[in-house]
Amino acid sequence: MPDASGFPQRREARNVLGEPLKPCGDRPMTGFFRDGCCNTGPEDLGSHTVCAVMTADFLAFSARAGNDLSTPVPQFGFPGLKPGDRWCLCAPRWAEAFAAGMAPKVVLTATHQGALEYCRLADLKKHALDLS
Repeated sequence: MPDASGFPQRREARNVLGEPLKPCGDRPMTGFFRDGCCNTGPEDLGSHTVCAVMTADFLAFSARAGNDLSTPVPQFGFPGLKPGDRWCLCAPRWAEAFAAGMAPKVVLTATHQGALEYCRLADLKKHALDLS
């Protein structure tokens, strides 16, 4: 059944560790649904599920791959990203960056379990900021 936004209601989201999904970031507001979390659903064709912390190297890699995340796009309310920003990154892009040795760090507690369709948990853990 749709919620007030018109999207189907989602079950409680889980992270890659099987726990309730934590927020990724709100400065800038991230997430496919711009709710600060890496929530996903059938309408999220890019699987914006990896909570990543941007680096200059990754932003340059992404731009070379055809997705410039640094340049603001005001007409879409996109401020452009800078190193240190947390962003719900497309899982296939993170996997591509990992294979190229350019993957940014991730926050596992804020990375949706849907990322596991594209990324191995062991690879995400190698780049985790929140593992002790």
